[in-house]
Amino acid sequence: HLLLTSSPFHSLRRLLSSQIPPPNPLPHRTSALHTLTMPAQLTAALPSYSPAAKAAGGSSASCTASHFLSYPTRRLRNGVRAQVSTTETAEPAPAAPAKPVKISKKQDEGVVTNKYRPKEPYVGRCLLNTRLTGDNAPGETWHMVFSTEGEVPYREGQSIGVIADGEDKNGKPHKLRLYSIASSALGDFGDSKTVSLCVKRLVYTNDAGEVVKGVCSNFLCDLKPGSEVKITGPVGKEMLMPKDPNATIIMLATGTGIAPFRSFLWKMFFEQHEDYKFNGLAWLFLGVPTSDTLLYKEEFEKMVEIGGENFRLDFAVSREQTNAAGEKMYIQTRMAEYKEELWELLKKDNTYVYMCGLKGMEKGIDDIMVDLAAKDGIDWIDYKKQLKKAEQWNVEVY
Repeated sequence: HLLLTSSPFHSLRRLLSSQIPPPNPLPHRTSALHTLTMPAQLTAALPSYSPAAKAAGGSSASCTASHFLSYPTRRLRNGVRAQVSTTETAEPAPAAPAKPVKISKKQDEGVVTNKYRPKEPYVGRCLLNTRLTGDNAPGETWHMVFSTEGEVPYREGQSIGVIADGEDKNGKPHKLRLYSIASSALGDFGDSKTVSLCVKRLVYTNDAGEVVKGVCSNFLCDLKPGSEVKITGPVGKEMLMPKDPNATIIMLATGTGIAPFRSFLWKMFFEQHEDYKFNGLAWLFLGVPTSDTLLYKEEFEKMVEIGGENFRLDFAVSREQTNAAGEKMYIQTRMAEYKEELWELLKKDNTYVYMCGLKGMEKGIDDIMVDLAAKDGIDWIDYKKQLKKAEQWNVEVY
């Protein structure tokens, strides 16, 4: 202490202290909370019908055919909050280039999806359940109509889920099964308050010789009028109809894969809409094993009368029909009879192909088109990818 306070050392301490600069303050930082607003829009404009509304002139659509038996949100948030930190020397980041908005060629405006989910399904009632296939058919297929009271707003080409009553072997509710909707958005009764399905009863014998019954298909085929049914959805946009009323629509179906095309064709030929009148070509190919399994045959034959040149219908009955070479008449065999005409249609930008049914059917159609495309110097597989990208090749198989 004496040394440090003595005059020489005290002077030295002051000198050293004067050479040490004071600490610099930390760089100044600011923080701002920005609020980016995003308008919330949710539209679901579906055609509706009621006799009272029609009489008042306020109906947008009506059903002109008899009932088929006559023939035997998610809410968008109002704002998104994002916190941004900046410094005095930081420069603003360049704005990201805006992504081009893809405009769909399909009738997707206001389409609703997943309004009802497995934990909170819509509970409708069975209004009608009738067998479509004859006594000699290999299996049973049923047409059923459920009430929705307009609470399941679907479009032609969408699907719904069904949860069968009861529990599985683990004591849990059965998982939902998806089924293509077989009715137009107006429904079979024309009031937008029903939804229809086309379901084949699944029964088979396993390797152990045991008879196995599909849980959901048997539940549905056994439903009695008045029974409750748990419904989820609607789901799907792959099979929505094209917007263009002058389009060529080629529909390829096997078995119950006819469901979405029944919905298409009802809208085209059995209904009248203020905002839609089909003036193009609808061409349906339906493949089944026997004539007793030709689903909705009377309806489609009536559409031929109504549609005239706008509707073409071809059946392929594999166990009863053969082609000129004696080969069984599968759907691709029937299509091969028109292969040049079909190929010319596929080269147009307003031709849409829809395929629904058994998974193996697509390969058979590829086999037809490969050689035809090659004659024009086109690789069919690459061309099909282009069609898919343009929403002109749509597949829902199982």
